[in-house]
Amino acid sequence: MSDEEHHFESKADAGASKTYPQQAGTIRKNGYIVIKNRPCKVVEVSTSKTGKHGHAKCHFVGIDIFNGKKLEDIVPSSHNCDVPHVTRTDYQLIDISEDGFVSLLTENGSTKDDLKLPTDESLLSQIKDGFAEGKDLVVSVMCSMGEEQICALKDIGPK
Repeated sequence: MSDEEHHFESKADAGASKTYPQQAGTIRKNGYIVIKNRPCKVVEVSTSKTGKHGHAKCHFVGIDIFNGKKLEDIVPSSHNCDVPHVTRTDYQLIDISEDGFVSLLTENGSTKDDLKLPTDESLLSQIKDGFAEGKDLVVSVMCSMGEEQICALKDIGPK
C-alpha cells in the first residue's frame, strides 16, 4: 500500500496491569494488597467465622508502602482482592541536585533523573551525608502502581 515506515512509541510496561487479582483468603501477612487505591504491605490479617448467612470475612491492616499511613479493609474471604505488582530496583547514586532530585545510574548505563529524595528523615540524612563524604552509594527504588520512591540505601565502599 504505502512505502512509508511506521514508528511506534514503545512503552516499558507494554500495557500491563498495575495489579492482579488474588483471593482474599490466600493473602498473608507481609504480602501486598491494594486498600483504597493505595499499595500496602499487609501487617495483620484476621479471619472471622462465617455467620448464619454469608461468607467468612478477612480483616486486613496494611501500611501504605509510599507514605507509611495505616489503612484497613474487610473483604469476604472468597472474593478477589487487587494485589499490586511491586518491584525493587537498585541504582547507583550519581548526583543530588539543589531542588531535591537525584540522578541515578541504571543497569544499561543511562541516567534516571526523575526521582525526588525520600521524605523519611533518617534515610534522607544517610543519603546526603554519604554523598557528601564521597562514598559509592546504591539506592533501592520501590515501584508500584505508577509510583516510585527511594526506600533503602547501601554503601558499596569509597569511590
